[in-house]
Amino acid sequence: MTASGGQGSSQESRARPGQRRMAQWTRDYVRLPGIPDEYIAQDGAPRPVWARFFDAFAALSPADIERRFASADRHLREAGVTYRAPGDTSDRIWPLSHLPLIIDAADWRQLAAGVAQRAQLLEMVLRDLYGDGRLVADGAIPAAAIAGSSEYLRAVSGIKPPGGRYLHLYAADIGRGPDGRWWVLGDRTQAPSGAGYALENRLVLSRAFSNLYKSMNVERVAPFFEAFRDSLRASADRDEPRIGLLTPGAFSETYFEHATLARYLGFLLVEGDDLAVSGDRIHIRTVAGLKRLDVLLRRVDSNMLDPLELDASSYLGVPGLVEVLRKGGVVVANMPGSGVLEARALLGFLPNLCRRLLSEDLMMPHIATWWCGQKSAREEVLSRLDEFAIEGAYGRGVPDFPGHGPVLPGELSAADRDRLRDAISHRGIDYAGQELVRLSTTPVWENGRIAPRPFVLRVFAAATPNGWTVLPGGFCRIADRADARAVSMGDGAVSADVWVVSDKAVATSTLLPAVDTVRIRRIAGVLPSRAADNLFWLGRYLERAEATIRLIRALCTPLRDPARANSTGATPTMHSTERIQRMLVAWGAASQTARANPAKVALEALQNEEKFGSALSLVRSAQRTATSLRERLSPDAWQVITEMAERLAIEVHDDDGVVSAAELTLQELASFAGLAQENMNRAAGWRFLEMGRRAERAINTTRFARQFAYDEAGDEDLDVLLTLVDCQITYRSRYLVQPLLTPVRDLAVLDPYNPRSVAFQVAALNEHIAALPSLKEHGLIERPQRLAVAVEAMLTTAEAASLDVKTLFALEQDLLNIADAVGLHYFPHGPNASRPEKLTGLA
Repeated sequence: MTASGGQGSSQESRARPGQRRMAQWTRDYVRLPGIPDEYIAQDGAPRPVWARFFDAFAALSPADIERRFASADRHLREAGVTYRAPGDTSDRIWPLSHLPLIIDAADWRQLAAGVAQRAQLLEMVLRDLYGDGRLVADGAIPAAAIAGSSEYLRAVSGIKPPGGRYLHLYAADIGRGPDGRWWVLGDRTQAPSGAGYALENRLVLSRAFSNLYKSMNVERVAPFFEAFRDSLRASADRDEPRIGLLTPGAFSETYFEHATLARYLGFLLVEGDDLAVSGDRIHIRTVAGLKRLDVLLRRVDSNMLDPLELDASSYLGVPGLVEVLRKGGVVVANMPGSGVLEARALLGFLPNLCRRLLSEDLMMPHIATWWCGQKSAREEVLSRLDEFAIEGAYGRGVPDFPGHGPVLPGELSAADRDRLRDAISHRGIDYAGQELVRLSTTPVWENGRIAPRPFVLRVFAAATPNGWTVLPGGFCRIADRADARAVSMGDGAVSADVWVVSDKAVATSTLLPAVDTVRIRRIAGVLPSRAADNLFWLGRYLERAEATIRLIRALCTPLRDPARANSTGATPTMHSTERIQRMLVAWGAASQTARANPAKVALEALQNEEKFGSALSLVRSAQRTATSLRERLSPDAWQVITEMAERLAIEVHDDDGVVSAAELTLQELASFAGLAQENMNRAAGWRFLEMGRRAERAINTTRFARQFAYDEAGDEDLDVLLTLVDCQITYRSRYLVQPLLTPVRDLAVLDPYNPRSVAFQVAALNEHIAALPSLKEHGLIERPQRLAVAVEAMLTTAEAASLDVKTLFALEQDLLNIADAVGLHYFPHGPNASRPEKLTGLA
């Protein structure tokens, strides 16, 4: 492909005055060492769209540029935009280039036409491969080129795709060729990724450079997603279909993108465990029973979709899915088996297939490829081995060589080169040779200057009733090295927004429907059992973290400032301090060996991540759980959780630091509770989050009462209990005496007006459980509510004087049973997971 441009002296001499100002600006302020290819057209002059952009960019002061860049980076951090590179065990912040890739309208029309043609061709090839099989029978495609791919699924052969299409979404990885035209580097037909990140890139950069974005007449991306969503709806066999996006789960490399697309398109984000086959249909397991699913947009590889007929080791799919497809019970986009077209073994046959099936030449060529399964191609590759890049014919990476990218024989040792040659000679079917290419370059901002870097552009096409529509823009990946031959989102690579610049003003567009077409709804839709489970445990983890932090603060405050402790009444004696430490050790927040030093216990309990019960570990657990709920949490709620984890991870060294971190984290926990209380819709999702919080708070308050309101408790222990349950002011406003056992017990356990008492939590639990769906037809009260009603009745009739340690321990066990019953009833696994439709209540 095109080589990088030179220093630009000849190009600058032919530039218009505005372009000369840009060139001078780059010399004076960014010390441009080379001209990126995308900036220079074939005639050597700067492309007009880039000249327009940099004329406006040059008008910004260095301070303004840095401020806008910082704003973009801050949004990515606060919104938690993340990804995982292959082999990663933790998420990385999404790396976004601060400059867009810009494409003019004429260039884009050529590119979009080529992508749409290619998508149509591949749809027709798939239809034949899994249908009549004429292409193989006539020799247009060698049988081995298909049979050698693990993505060719014999179980799917002969199935007519429900909805009428094999491909609903197609993507092509492209770059510029030596003649300035776009060239295809690879096809993505399995489950193309990147569209969600393209959305996020647009959101960030259009905000950072809002005036520049508007003045450049950048094509909007919302119409593409609207067309795609409407097409999936139209493919179903009922008017208001239920659409799910199937994700491998939170540990997927691109889980954030799955959540983004589900939220933006209004789809349910589901995992394999959320789905079940019932009759001839796929259903979602929800807290209201099984709900029919009509369309499944999959982000799980084909082989993993059905352990009964495909890969038996898969935990990601749905047993029986292929049989449902045979019966036409669900539309799957893309159809299982469509990944066979990603094989490089097929690239060399596409030009002839295009002429055969479409009666026209390919508008957009691909890089020259030789499949070594054919004798002539194999001999050609072996005769000029050092002139090729060797790729696997069917998958990522080269068989028997490490890594996921191509192998360059010219850079191998003599022994490895001979090993590669022998492998190609003996089993050429597994290898393909491709012409060595150099990717075109685009401008990036690096260390205060502009530099050229190679890029790959992924362009998306969606099937609609009116043909293929192409996303105006795409997902651009930029390498960190000037000589990169391929780009993946690994170490050093960044992504960029892609601006397709129109010749005229662009109308503002949105994915939201017109006001007069909306049918009024007051419930957001069904709640999958997995999401309810995660919401329930998110509430429990956060409440458990709060209880731990309150213990830490009660332990540390008198050590840090005795005068302040006396003013608040929180003055633990050595005896009560020992009780606090014992609780933290029992909760798994601190080690037994640290008990000789209260300050060490507090520090461990705050931020020792190796202790499962420490505040940091609990907040991390909440963060992981929240990751599985990205499509259901607001950016503000996610930001609060992220900030808590970051704050607790900052190392502290003394009592002041521990107390300060504890108090700030308690404020953030209160912020999250406020967001949940005031901003979440009162549907089932909110109820399960609240049930988790209420159940955990009731359990922890009972434990506090058992430890500090025992029969022989003195005023110091009772004072600690009032501090832990945040009732110092309430108690002193009611009783003008020092803490006494019976009124303290009543306030902490039985008082229905105290929002931190056990009775208040149980009453709230009862209210939430009663509002949830009934799942059985017998009409009897179900177990979670039966247990909660019994506990509420006991608390309503109990007297504080009778609440001894034994009674409190029994109450704690009853509360644990309620929490377990909720999980077994609404989040079932295994054979208990299939349930009838709901009878009454909230979905």
